[in-house]
Amino acid sequence: MNIALLGPTGAGKGTHAQRLIKRFDLLHLDTGELFHEHSENHTAIGFLAQRYVQQGEFVPDEVVDALVAERLWHMDKGRGVLFDGFPRTASQAEFLDKALTESHRTLDAVIYLDVKEEHLGQRILKRITCPRCHLPYHPEFKPPRHEGICDACGGQLTKRPDDIPQMLRVRQRAFRRAVQPVLDHYRTSRRLLVVDADGPVELVLALLIEAVETVQRNDGRPFTADNVTVAGASERDDARPGDTVTGINLILVGAPGSGKGTQAEQLRDRFGLTHIATGDLFRENLNNKTELGQLAKTYMDRGALVPDEVTEAMVEERLAREPSDRGFILDGFPRTLPQARALEEILDHIGRRLHAVLYIKVSDNAILTRLGGRRVCRSCQTPYHAEFKPPRHDGICDACGGELYQRDDDNPVTIHSRLSTFHQQTAPIINFYQDAGLLIEINGEQTVDTVVRETAAAVQSLSASR
Repeated sequence: MNIALLGPTGAGKGTHAQRLIKRFDLLHLDTGELFHEHSENHTAIGFLAQRYVQQGEFVPDEVVDALVAERLWHMDKGRGVLFDGFPRTASQAEFLDKALTESHRTLDAVIYLDVKEEHLGQRILKRITCPRCHLPYHPEFKPPRHEGICDACGGQLTKRPDDIPQMLRVRQRAFRRAVQPVLDHYRTSRRLLVVDADGPVELVLALLIEAVETVQRNDGRPFTADNVTVAGASERDDARPGDTVTGINLILVGAPGSGKGTQAEQLRDRFGLTHIATGDLFRENLNNKTELGQLAKTYMDRGALVPDEVTEAMVEERLAREPSDRGFILDGFPRTLPQARALEEILDHIGRRLHAVLYIKVSDNAILTRLGGRRVCRSCQTPYHAEFKPPRHDGICDACGGELYQRDDDNPVTIHSRLSTFHQQTAPIINFYQDAGLLIEINGEQTVDTVVRETAAAVQSLSASR
């Protein structure tokens, strides 16, 4: 009998897995323990996985799959396996089916621990983790043998920097997006069981034992719930307030140098909208030393990219502070399709909706001309352009008298790279919002005044139609 035990962080998978493997004499396959073992033994896979972990990035599916396949090959085929927290994505689920077939096994059931979001928050905020081997502990559900010391490697247990209230909802959204296709995959093949894991540990364990015994009695064909949803999804829908927005809510999309900042300022002033730029959000959180700002800084200090989840949390926190009758312009978010989907959930949660996406379209050649002539003041960061907005005195800022300079990323090679990234990331977003009937395309190669008039007319039309 081979079983996968799935659930969000804080659902109690680790605690219950240990009891299930003893009761049913199962082998335990935990990807976290695999990472630690391969890292300690300095294997090639362990070294590769460790590089991603140290950079604060998710370990790619291919690396996780390789770890699982290698372990499966060496496991006693006469005993069943409990997969702890694996698979987490649809591609991992497809891989596992193939890997099990090759090792002459079958996955008999997937048991999903369903926990309400508020209960997860209470559990996760008390969690402590080993920074060396990344094993989690909990003072109530899974305490270490010696306080503050990891049982596995002796490392000093600490609270994870991203275990803060602002990040919980974001992480749950990301988990739901990834795991729902996994549950659909196993529901279709009639291998999915759902256990209510909101109750006390012993009650949940009793329900789990009953579920595993159900698998045994039915020879690997367990009962399947007809309407399985991921934890928190039904709560979100039931709790969603009505659409009470009276302002216009917009996204501004455009390549670097397309003039988004200028258009955002004009629309802000004309229609009384709030301009929310992700760059400003980061500076605000960093300068005010908020929990999210300090979390972002931990990534920046080690030269790693700040994960999407942190940006999403900043955007959600900022939008939640905005009065519902005041519209907004989002500038710099979303940049990718997953972020666009995350924004849908953010707006859904706070009871707002998106009215339009303004795409300031400018050709690559025009962008090269614009950015190549751009200059910025070293002191006050005021932008100028040799052709479109020259300073009164060459090389001198009109506002403060500071020195004007060309940014390192405004050279042709870098501009081409930035444009390539923009097209790769933004093309799916353009198609996404076009299919949703929200996209309004503006010709950004006209004069600034003409572009301002057209964007203003588009917003005015939206306001009138509402």
